[in-house]
Amino acid sequence: MGGLDRTAAVVLVGGQGSRLRPLTASTPKPMLPTAGVPFIGHLLSRIAAAGIRRVVLGTSYRAEVFSSYLGDGSSFGLQLDCVPEPEPLGTGGGIRHAADALEDDYDEIMVFNGDILSGVDLGAVVDEHRAASADATLHLVRVPDPTAFGCVPTDDSGRVERFLEKTLNPPTDQVNAGCYVFRREVVNAIPTGRAVSVERETFPGLLDRGARLQGHVESSYWLDLGTPAAFVRGCADLVQGIAPTSALPGPVGTALLLEGAKIAGSASLSDGTTLGREVVVGDGSRVIGSVVMDGARIGDNVTVTRSVIGPGAVIGDETVVNDAVVGDGVSVGAGCELREGVRLWPGITIPDGGLRFSGSA
Repeated sequence: MGGLDRTAAVVLVGGQGSRLRPLTASTPKPMLPTAGVPFIGHLLSRIAAAGIRRVVLGTSYRAEVFSSYLGDGSSFGLQLDCVPEPEPLGTGGGIRHAADALEDDYDEIMVFNGDILSGVDLGAVVDEHRAASADATLHLVRVPDPTAFGCVPTDDSGRVERFLEKTLNPPTDQVNAGCYVFRREVVNAIPTGRAVSVERETFPGLLDRGARLQGHVESSYWLDLGTPAAFVRGCADLVQGIAPTSALPGPVGTALLLEGAKIAGSASLSDGTTLGREVVVGDGSRVIGSVVMDGARIGDNVTVTRSVIGPGAVIGDETVVNDAVVGDGVSVGAGCELREGVRLWPGITIPDGGLRFSGSA
């Protein structure tokens, strides 16, 4: 139905990523190394591949990190601006504030939550938006358990009937997937100067006024990277080619090794593991579906499964790390066991001795 030359993108990256702490203690969630590059790189690669060229990032937490990495966006084939929020403005207020930086010749604005890994056909979302003459179109994905998400029932034509926030008895398995297309006039009508929730105020208000909200419903790959378990899974899916990207810094396979990473001959990597720059993995160790960040050291006969090992961390010999997060610069002694969602905050030291940890430390 035509190209996306009159479609601009707004990407919301202002959140603090509290569910991912300690990984986000000093790094915004969209800038976390995800399958070898900051996650925002994977999202921007998808936006560029769809044919969108104009992008504005709505930033807040550690805003300077984005601008220093992305520059003007030319390395992605984009024209990009980073627009910091003067104060927390919510999703709707954030969209309006970022969109104010766009030129007047963009009729449509496609909005992305900056922590969603998705395989949706962006062009198909815009096509449905145009075919329905919609005021706003929501990407909706079907999930096995919709109780943790915004629930969006639609009629037979795809028109949105209601927009429900998290509910224990959802009437449909269709949930808000964090990607929208708006007519420019709709974005311009969002109030300024205060926080606005697009989910609780903008969308319900449009329905009340009889506006056309369309749902683009499909079942492509979709993952909210908001928790450590989801982050690890998303990284592994990118490495293995399960999740789409044009930004993977290496071939699709069972593992991704960045520059200077070294693995002993008797060690093994599997299930979409990423080893960051200058990582060392010792004899007899196994790293399974995990993310090991730059400069980390893993000793001999260690097993790391579905976990994140932060930059510069050291894991002692004979240690087991399962479903855990080891923060920046942590030193874990020999013979320890880290299991069941343990999160070790940056800089701490765990002594030798075969200790078992769960929870946070």
